[in-house]
Amino acid sequence: MAEQREPIIRVIDLTAAYEGTVILEHINFEVCKGEVFVIVGGSGCGKSTLLKHMIGLYKPASGHVLIEGEDIASATGPKRREILRKFGVTYQSGALFGSMTVLDNVCLPLEEFTDIPPEGIRLIALMKLKQVGLDGFGDRMPSELSGGMQKRAGIARSMALDPQMLFLDEPSAGLDPVTSAELDELILSLARSLKITFIVVTHELPSIFTIADRIIMLDKQAKGIVAMGNPRELRDHSDNPTVRRFFSRQVSPGT
Repeated sequence: MAEQREPIIRVIDLTAAYEGTVILEHINFEVCKGEVFVIVGGSGCGKSTLLKHMIGLYKPASGHVLIEGEDIASATGPKRREILRKFGVTYQSGALFGSMTVLDNVCLPLEEFTDIPPEGIRLIALMKLKQVGLDGFGDRMPSELSGGMQKRAGIARSMALDPQMLFLDEPSAGLDPVTSAELDELILSLARSLKITFIVVTHELPSIFTIADRIIMLDKQAKGIVAMGNPRELRDHSDNPTVRRFFSRQVSPGT
């Protein structure tokens, strides 16, 4: 469990809705500085929707997402840019630009958002690639990398501006078990060595038990959080049938 208990993100009474359909309703939780916080739940429960609200892509129907006390949805101009600089995001595919080398992909945020000279940018990008285990792969094109390496390159790019937080959306999706386990170890290594706060969306049970300090479990029918805490404690002691089915991979009644 993460030792530092200072909240870095607070989600307050958040309701998320699309075209009048409520996806999540009145949810509340905090993410503490330095922890690996994992969002889990079945398909269609709102995991990615919640992540997109947390990074400011979507505005809540009601409620707030506070990043170090600042409301990301209402912030504009320089204040919003200041908040966005505090975190990086990696999507399922890695979202690398296929026409650019891996090194150029990692350089891009530095070129767009800093005044660092080109050689300095290159050195920083090379360091980020080394931190994710891709030393020597900067000249490759994304298509020349394996799926796991593309995920690592995406993480390197999301780290380019030295964010305090990293949001990872289904980082293990499409990976074999060994590669997925290696990615889990990378997440833990970065969390420990760089003191980065991770917010990870996943449904992969091995990853959940390996990386998570705490989880929240979302449920489609409940339109909210049905469990919160250490995943092993929830697996072993929860009386909630939804939680027990998730961890035991049982089919819901009537399906």
